[in-house]
Amino acid sequence: MHRNKEELLKTINKYAPRHGEKHLRILVYGPVGAGKSSFINSVTTALYERLSIEAAANTSESATKSFTLKYETHHIYREGGYSDETYPFVFNDTMGMEAGDKIGIHPKDIKLAMMGHVKEGYKFNPMSPLSHDDYPYNPNPTIDDKAHVLVLVFSSNSPQIDPSVIEKMKNIRETAHELGIPQIAVGTHVDQACPEIMKDIKNIYRSNSLKTNMEEFSKAVGIPMNCIFGVKNYSQETDNDDDIDTLLLLALKNMVNYGMDFVRKQALKSQKIPTFVAE
Repeated sequence: MHRNKEELLKTINKYAPRHGEKHLRILVYGPVGAGKSSFINSVTTALYERLSIEAAANTSESATKSFTLKYETHHIYREGGYSDETYPFVFNDTMGMEAGDKIGIHPKDIKLAMMGHVKEGYKFNPMSPLSHDDYPYNPNPTIDDKAHVLVLVFSSNSPQIDPSVIEKMKNIRETAHELGIPQIAVGTHVDQACPEIMKDIKNIYRSNSLKTNMEEFSKAVGIPMNCIFGVKNYSQETDNDDDIDTLLLLALKNMVNYGMDFVRKQALKSQKIPTFVAE
């Protein structure tokens, strides 16, 4: 790996809230079966250096329905989970996206979550997205309620996604772009995308088949290649693997950095700092 685990952890631990936020909120979305909840669990495992199940996840390879039904905030505790102090970033999982109307999460709910209008515990309803009159609607979101990074999780083993789901993704991405929220994609199941990676995960940077899959996804959705990170979620392992952790922490490091930059920009805008022109 080009970055070792210790260096990544040092960079991640450098972040501290300094612009009015208590934490960075990382909002995760993507197709059913992509491994969104498993990704959150895997990041937690990498930070704890022990296996952890923070978010309920479905391990079935043939999952066709979302296992995530409610909007919940996942905190990660320091010192391997043995401390009550949490890292200054949180994850929010969402119901999976599916092809067709009135099935899977409604794109409007993801947009409202980005803007901080979705209260904790809201139960996703594909038939009827959250409205201003509903109790779970938060009319006055704070900086901590809003999303600071939007993460699209997809399976790098199956980059071909139904066109209707792609359109939903593009629609969500347009709203995030208008709000200025930074966007990252995480490709899971890299070991399943290439036999050489399955033999040794360090071959992730040498795999032409994985690169082709990533490029195909990048072109379809519009996320640049340098904003797409390949990872392997913990599934069959019974202990930590430094190479798996390194990939997960590399993705997390960029989420934290992008979120930090976004919060700083928002703070500068709110201060309305005047522009000085040199004479």
